[in-house]
Amino acid sequence: MLMKKCKIVMTILLTCLLLGNTFGSVAVKAAGVSGNQAEQTVETMAKADEYKAFWFSYYDYDAYRAKYKKRNASTFKKYFTQVVKKGKSIGMNCVIVHVRPFGDAMYKSKYFPWSKCISGKQGKNPGYDPLKIMTSVAHANGMKIEAWINPYRVAAGSANYNKLSSKNPARKWHKNKKTRRNVLAYKGSLYYNPAKAQVRKLIVNGVKEIVQNYDVDGIHMDDYFYPTFSSSNVNSAFDAKEYRASTMAKSKKSIVTFRRQQVNILVKDIHGAVKAINPNVTFGISPAGNIDNLTSRYSYYVDINKWLNSSDYVDYICPQIYWGFKHPYAKFDKVTNRWMKAAKSKKVKVYIGIAVYRAGHNTGAGSRERREWKSDANVLKKQVQYARKKGCDGFAFFDYQDLKSRTSAKAVKRLKKVLK
Repeated sequence: MLMKKCKIVMTILLTCLLLGNTFGSVAVKAAGVSGNQAEQTVETMAKADEYKAFWFSYYDYDAYRAKYKKRNASTFKKYFTQVVKKGKSIGMNCVIVHVRPFGDAMYKSKYFPWSKCISGKQGKNPGYDPLKIMTSVAHANGMKIEAWINPYRVAAGSANYNKLSSKNPARKWHKNKKTRRNVLAYKGSLYYNPAKAQVRKLIVNGVKEIVQNYDVDGIHMDDYFYPTFSSSNVNSAFDAKEYRASTMAKSKKSIVTFRRQQVNILVKDIHGAVKAINPNVTFGISPAGNIDNLTSRYSYYVDINKWLNSSDYVDYICPQIYWGFKHPYAKFDKVTNRWMKAAKSKKVKVYIGIAVYRAGHNTGAGSRERREWKSDANVLKKQVQYARKKGCDGFAFFDYQDLKSRTSAKAVKRLKKVLK
């Protein structure tokens, strides 16, 4: 009798399990899920409002200039239409366009000279307004667009002020002894001095004119903040002079605290300026992916924990987690976990920056990661699925050129299956 009851119970349990699997499968199909989505579990499927962006960097303007001998509004519109349609075909819903890579502008600016990346020479008018065309094309194709600025970078790989446009505020400030320290040379490059109020005002005004004059959906900044120092010069280089004259130095606060404060003031001012003009325009930052580097006493001076746990600084953070699952110490999953834990207050959205430019290439730290990027065509897809499991709000992919390259084609094709 006991054996008979056990058999009945086991039969009932097995039937329930089988029916559960069947009903679960039916429920997914009944919900109208596509074939691509059917390959995923519920927790790895995209949310309806998921942010799926790709970066369009200054390299991509160089590609435009290389492709077209005749460069005008018509050819640029044709080129950027191809860009947007390519992004849409993969499943993207936002494009992040570089508008200030080197203290210059991809639009008609009151404060900054025309960018050499669009006209070939800084200060030279290309004869059309790229940002105006890009916003029009993006919206006409149902895609959002964010304007991407590098706030402090003036010139990379050159500290020669004479190479800058005569209209460049950095060159003008350098000529005047009273304003010379608004711009600093460090390790062969030029930077705006984060500790100067005039610099902050210039950067904020540059953001304001974009939001006021162009139909952008957001303002975006990446990871170019302070340069990297060493133990031998951290207390003496760059803006150390401004620190020594500050009230923070007099009150025995460290130069690290001082530098973080300069970045915080700028970020908070930009956020406030954007929201005052249009509360619907977002402001987000894409910092380097390694939190230890961001919080180091030698570089960046990004107060990431404050930004993640306040509504006064940014609407989103998009860490550049440009490593594979096989990286020896910065594994994609471990780094993603750390970011999601840091953002547990849910005050800002967290998007994950993904390195499409590595897919298909023999790149990485160590043989295992190099093999992963080179040979695993599912690497990008798996990164998206993993981050979704951990509750991220979206993704940004670097960069447009790599989304259409032959080298990364297999990985992008697999990625498309989880984005569309």
